[in-house]
Amino acid sequence: MTTATANQIAQLQSSIARVIRGKDEVIRLAIVAMLAKGHLLVEDVPGVGKTTLAQALANSFHCSFQRIQFTSDLLPSDVVGTSIFNQIEQRFDFKPGPIFANIVLADEINRTTPKTQSALLEAMNEAQVTVDNHTHKLPRPFMVLATQNPIEHHGTYPLPNRNWTGFCCAQAWGIHRVKASGRLCSSTVADAMRRRRFPPLWRRATSK
Repeated sequence: MTTATANQIAQLQSSIARVIRGKDEVIRLAIVAMLAKGHLLVEDVPGVGKTTLAQALANSFHCSFQRIQFTSDLLPSDVVGTSIFNQIEQRFDFKPGPIFANIVLADEINRTTPKTQSALLEAMNEAQVTVDNHTHKLPRPFMVLATQNPIEHHGTYPLPNRNWTGFCCAQAWGIHRVKASGRLCSSTVADAMRRRRFPPLWRRATSK
């Protein structure tokens, strides 16, 4: 790796770190997976910034982004797409699903059935999907950032071993460290004051 490339990657990581605070290791793994043409699996509870990471990564690379919310009633055709009969031209037209994007967030992947989970296998391994014996190439670059809830959560399905092999990296986030939480709170308050969402305490005191 050249020095220029290393500097660009460092700048990219710093840019994403402005949005995702206190998660430098996760950001680094996401960038590594993207550059290695791999996929990332993140396991943690909802609400810790996994969706924000995927959106920030897509914006940094100027890539298209799609989010798929996996639920128990989600079908494989809801992921890869389906063929719909065109009555005017008397033929079937393929309607691509949300998998046709550069960066796809597979949110809570273990809340759906293994049948729907397996719909991602061909896309992750070969960057293509096959519907009705027709192969459709996915846009490049292509990356799946999947999230899963802890297995002890209600309504989750274990991820089959075959699906695990499609991910080059797996990471558990955990809660923010104390120092990171302090910096996050301080920056949030500072941003709010700059935007004048509420006046500082001394200003409110003197106004009375």
